[in-house]
Amino acid sequence: MSGSGMARLMLLDTASLYFRAFYGVPDTIRRSDGTPVNAVRGLLDMIARLTTDYGATHLVACWDNDWRPQWRVDLIPSYKSHRVAEVVDDGPDREVVPDPLEAQIPLIRKVLQLAGIAVVGVDGHEADDVAGTYATHATMPTDVVTGDRDLFQLVDDERNVRIIYTARGMKNLEVVTDVVVVGKYRVLPQQYADFATLRGDASDGLPGVAGIGEKTAASLLGRYGSLDGLLEAAQDPDGGVSAPVRAKLAAGSEYLKVAPVVVNVVRDLPVPSLEEVRAELVPVTGEARSELERLASEWNLGGSVKRLLEAFDAR
Repeated sequence: MSGSGMARLMLLDTASLYFRAFYGVPDTIRRSDGTPVNAVRGLLDMIARLTTDYGATHLVACWDNDWRPQWRVDLIPSYKSHRVAEVVDDGPDREVVPDPLEAQIPLIRKVLQLAGIAVVGVDGHEADDVAGTYATHATMPTDVVTGDRDLFQLVDDERNVRIIYTARGMKNLEVVTDVVVVGKYRVLPQQYADFATLRGDASDGLPGVAGIGEKTAASLLGRYGSLDGLLEAAQDPDGGVSAPVRAKLAAGSEYLKVAPVVVNVVRDLPVPSLEEVRAELVPVTGEARSELERLASEWNLGGSVKRLLEAFDAR
């Protein structure tokens, strides 16, 4: 993974974006037969704007090959359990996805392929892990686009890794750097996973340590540096950890043994190089462009496909 000059890598938390597109774009936008295409159009508009506004030269759409990996569930059974629509014995459980959105996902894959956008997923892993691997090993400035604060752990000013945070909508994008993470949570980005482990996260089914909220977690990490440092100090009568906090950590000891593995994104997946997946953005030409324009007409994607093509033509 290499780059030079003004090269900049953009990594998309793709499911996060197409969910946001689905709920943010009116479902009255449909094909002539009534099939909704709001998520497709919304996602394409997002990509056109993001790559243009942030100067991306390379792009990877990180994919959830497994949105709820079994190895994470084995460690914490409540992990994303509230989002399971159907348990599958021999594959990934089915996530709760509205039918009108699920119907659009194959078309999203097809349009991304025709646009020449690299789509990368790894079996048994989430898009977060794919993004974590590319961001950790990138040799160019990197922007990770997501509405998931879990990925704040990837922020690294020294390595020029930022989060483009979409939680407040595309009109209120937030560029998250070291100082932003510290301002929000009073922890450094490299402490964020330990912070999330202690605090918990209901949106992911992570219980956290009972009785330790955001302020206490931040204070403890500020003093002891890391979860490991805190646990070591808690075992030392002279470590300075108060008796009530020691009791809470002891009560949550089984959770704390496994939670960091679940919370920390994987950073060493065997992903293909940027060159191998042709991540560099180039104009869409030839048969791919003709087919994309045909699909745009057939599926009522016209304006969105046009804006995406213009964005890539400007490369």
